[in-house]
Amino acid sequence: MGEESKAVFLGGGLSMQISIINKSDIVSAFRIDAECYQEKYISAQKKLLKIENTRLGDEVFIFSKGIFDIKSECYSTSGVPFVRIGDLKNFVIEQGNIIYIPETEHLKNYKTALKRGDIILSKTAYPAASFVSLDECNTSQDTIAVKLNNNSKVNSEYLTVFLNSKYGFDQMRRWFTGNVQMHLNLIDSKNIVIPILDTIQGKVKSIFSSAIRLKTNSEIKLNQAHAILLHELNLTNWQPKHQLTFIKNYSDTEQAGRIDAEYFQPKYEKIVKAIQSYSGGWDTLGTLVSVRKSVEVGSGEYLDEGIPFLRISNLSSFELSEEKYISESLYQKLKKNQPEEGEILFSKDGTPGIAYYLHEKPHKMIPSGGILRLQIRMDKINGEYLTLVLNSILTQEQINRDVGGSIISHWRPDQVKETVIPILSEEKQTQIQQKVTESFNLRKQSKHLLECAKKAVEMAIEQDEQAALNWLEDETGELRI
Repeated sequence: MGEESKAVFLGGGLSMQISIINKSDIVSAFRIDAECYQEKYISAQKKLLKIENTRLGDEVFIFSKGIFDIKSECYSTSGVPFVRIGDLKNFVIEQGNIIYIPETEHLKNYKTALKRGDIILSKTAYPAASFVSLDECNTSQDTIAVKLNNNSKVNSEYLTVFLNSKYGFDQMRRWFTGNVQMHLNLIDSKNIVIPILDTIQGKVKSIFSSAIRLKTNSEIKLNQAHAILLHELNLTNWQPKHQLTFIKNYSDTEQAGRIDAEYFQPKYEKIVKAIQSYSGGWDTLGTLVSVRKSVEVGSGEYLDEGIPFLRISNLSSFELSEEKYISESLYQKLKKNQPEEGEILFSKDGTPGIAYYLHEKPHKMIPSGGILRLQIRMDKINGEYLTLVLNSILTQEQINRDVGGSIISHWRPDQVKETVIPILSEEKQTQIQQKVTESFNLRKQSKHLLECAKKAVEMAIEQDEQAALNWLEDETGELRI
């Protein structure tokens, strides 16, 4: 055994763990902190090194952080998709809240211009890796654009699955540094060890492609639901247009309690009038639902495992993710904040207007203070339909009107309650409900396939590739992939 060095660190603030490592285990000239040399990281790396492997840096020809100098004024609803860290979820770029930048900005930043089959990694806050399923896109400064070599030993689908497995994810987490704002170290992260699993790579790619198809079909169903809604309001193909000049009465400013020009943009009035003139009627959100606030616990209560503490970054219109946790004892004190089946979780801060419908009884969790719990109290509206409206351009434009010009986006609960909602006929609501349910089920199948691929990669590392292939065939055979 070679020369030893000790790393001492506190685990959970309650107990002390001591790691004793060989000098040869020190993998970075820049990292000698104990966090980097936790036992789980060392043992996982040794396991990977026993298999034929390569390094991430040897497989890429582009590994660059995204566009740095771009102002939010460049963002638009059309152009080239611009991927931000919040869009990196569950193996594939989430397109529900995607924004766009002009073609000129995209071409100017050609080094991070990506196409279908490339990969984007998270650079700040938390580890993430997503496959680019868009024809083209660019990416923000809090992410890393990745393009594989033409002769790479791994394909993009397999690499994405591996990076989302416990062996890839923990390596990304290992190379996050910083005290205030955590970020992925670009130099060290090129040392991520990737196992060469030739037999399973092809199967993973096939499963990944099937999952993408299911997700695409899910998005088609959801778009059809949105189309029904907009057609009913005569807003099909409507695009918000920002006007430089317009005239409003002084009495309008007194009634609204606002004097900023952004609030009175005609595009917002167009949306509200379309809703309020709808033949089927309309109502305010505060009349249709009860609104319950959630709670903050403070970062000092965060744990690596336990009861999920749901933050806005864990909320999307399609699903909930987990990142931070709290203790069981704290949960018991706060359990009146436990969401219930049939409620809608709705963000009011950070990225206001993300709505997620709880189709079934949720497991234990506590939402953060930036998330409201909406409970329907009127029979004239169903949960899937209301959730779709809340995630639509109808609500988003009302949010833009209310919070426009704010440095930090904060949608006050009283503003939330005043949001106007069209009441479509029961028949149209049912049509939308069916489309949303079909979309949800297709997305669920897609996620199942990706989780199967991930488990198979982990099984191939821990056992062997044949065992992983046999298991994968049992799990996915009925889907005829």
